[in-house]
Amino acid sequence: MRERILLFIILSCLGVFLYVFQNHVNTVVGFVILCVCMVVYGLYSIAAMKYQKRKLKKFPPVVNESYKPFVTVMIPAHNEESVIEYTVENILKMDYPNFEIIVIDDRSTDNTSSVIKNLERKHENVKALIRDKNAFPGKSAVLNDAFKIAKGDAILVFDADATVGPDFLNKMVPKLEPADVGAVQARKIIRNKDVNLLTRCQNNEYTLDTYLQTGRDAIKGAVELRGNGELIKREALVDINGWNNYTITDDLDMSTRLHIKGWDVRFCLEACVYEEGIVCLMPLFRQRRRWLEGTIRRYLEYFGAAMKSTKMSLRARFDMAIYITQFIMPLWFMMEVAFRIIKFFTDKIDPYSLHNVLWSSLIVSMVVGVGFVLAIRYSLRKYDAIPRMSALKQAFETTVYFLIIWFPMELFICGKILFCKKDMNWGKTAHGLVLESIAEQKTEKENIQELELQEV
Repeated sequence: MRERILLFIILSCLGVFLYVFQNHVNTVVGFVILCVCMVVYGLYSIAAMKYQKRKLKKFPPVVNESYKPFVTVMIPAHNEESVIEYTVENILKMDYPNFEIIVIDDRSTDNTSSVIKNLERKHENVKALIRDKNAFPGKSAVLNDAFKIAKGDAILVFDADATVGPDFLNKMVPKLEPADVGAVQARKIIRNKDVNLLTRCQNNEYTLDTYLQTGRDAIKGAVELRGNGELIKREALVDINGWNNYTITDDLDMSTRLHIKGWDVRFCLEACVYEEGIVCLMPLFRQRRRWLEGTIRRYLEYFGAAMKSTKMSLRARFDMAIYITQFIMPLWFMMEVAFRIIKFFTDKIDPYSLHNVLWSSLIVSMVVGVGFVLAIRYSLRKYDAIPRMSALKQAFETTVYFLIIWFPMELFICGKILFCKKDMNWGKTAHGLVLESIAEQKTEKENIQELELQEV
């Protein structure tokens, strides 16, 4: 109820602000000011990244080779029989001396529990945790249950479809050592990005997020955890009382609570975790719906506490406030256009005047869109080394993808929070399509080789 009331107040204030400005000042001016603030902040982030790069080149960080905390790897699995064995076998290849793996079967209805038990019998440092069918739902509850039996001084969380390189932990752990650092997030990459347009746009979305997270890390802002490939200190987890069972985005919720408690969250660009992209539109909508709803609810729940926190750094608070504007901007623009149209029909204003206002709003939106395309292109060139023209084409595709996915989704989520009861609908994503494809390719290759041998 508190989230609903707060969102209603925010939307009402935004509406009143726009209505008053439309009668006294052109609200496009306010929209432009908001855009300029975001651009200035983006340029500040780029400058901070360049400064950080020069500083690290001049004074390379000294890695404390003796800092090797025991790490507990947690892998929640709900109906993941097709991928979980491959994931565990991959993670076991990490070249790190001290770690255990806890694989949790979260009330699966397929053969996941049997696969996990077989892995426990096969490997000495793998534990199987089978949750009761009536256990509290949600990833947070799964991780809290596993934390009770975890031995690690640090907790590493992977999704059931994650794959990493052998040196993953060796790259992550040094960033966790400073006393004020509570967690470290790895870079996420879509493993099957070349399947279709959707998977390519998802990977480009992750690449843009890499750019944003790297910038936030450079200014020591409010870096966020991403659920897959997050390394968290036990001390920090205990300080915030573990995961929040009543959130649908455990990673974002934990990020904010860590910052409020004064813990720093860092981003490790060098460590990469690979996961499956979603190949169909409707499952993608369900996943992004959960992400956006969790993001908005998290801000509604914790924004006041963040602003009042005596432990949260000023930079992190300012960074969080700027980051929220990306959710305000679409609402601002849609309300601006809607008010103008309503005013045209009710007040019978000059059509020529309305025409000019709508065109000015459209021009500002196009400028914002061009800026977005350039930001994505910059990210693709910098982090994925994509050729210039290909990067520009993919940046345009991804901008359209954002427009189709996020704009209507924001309206839907605001309506859901205002008028519907809060639920814990997770929006399960199917995994294993990539592995099935690999298996089919291997089988086809083996059949071809067998035929060639028979011909010989």
